[in-house]
Amino acid sequence: MKELGNVLITGGASGLGAAVVDAVAEHGGTPLVLDRAVPSGPVKHACVDLADRRAAEHAVQELAAAVGGLDAVFTAAGIDSCGALGEVPTAAWERVIEVNLLGTAAVVRAALPYLERSRGTVVTCASTLGVNAVGDATAYCASKFGIVGFSRALAAETKGRVGVTMLVPGGMRTAFFDGRDPRYQPAADAKLNDPEHVARAVVFAMRQPAGCEIREMVVCHSEETSWP
Repeated sequence: MKELGNVLITGGASGLGAAVVDAVAEHGGTPLVLDRAVPSGPVKHACVDLADRRAAEHAVQELAAAVGGLDAVFTAAGIDSCGALGEVPTAAWERVIEVNLLGTAAVVRAALPYLERSRGTVVTCASTLGVNAVGDATAYCASKFGIVGFSRALAAETKGRVGVTMLVPGGMRTAFFDGRDPRYQPAADAKLNDPEHVARAVVFAMRQPAGCEIREMVVCHSEETSWP
């Protein structure tokens, strides 16, 4: 297994991103965070809105320069705006695409030169709703289906130069569902995964030796209702 080195994590101030920050540090790596919020721990970070793609690209470059390069990237940042297509405000609907899909592409684009030099790895974050669609989630499904296509095309484009793994996580016990209309919150008895478990899988994918890649992985609770 290779050493982790410098790992950039979007959405690293909370949820799965924060769990990956902890897992990277636990395995001897140096986590770097992009998030709108300030991380709770002592970690190098840049506060940025991923919907602002130029700002996101600049933040990647600044953090990479500060530590001398990047060895891996994990794109955990994601938002949702639940509701029927005709009911979700246009700006809110489009922001989901901007953060989840276009923000991911912007970060990866900016990180690629560093990852090519280090023969590093990108781990993108799709969703079980990137392969199975449900109603009242058109923006989220569109963004995550987009991540699936983006990840597979990126893997084909960078093969032999940069490792690409697509994570397909099921529902997790995070603040992602907080503040939603009760219709769109998990039931009290919902089977959700611990983000710490998923974070271990992310780190495992990043530590594969050169020439060996985990292209795609589904990590979910054994009774996940959205898979398969």
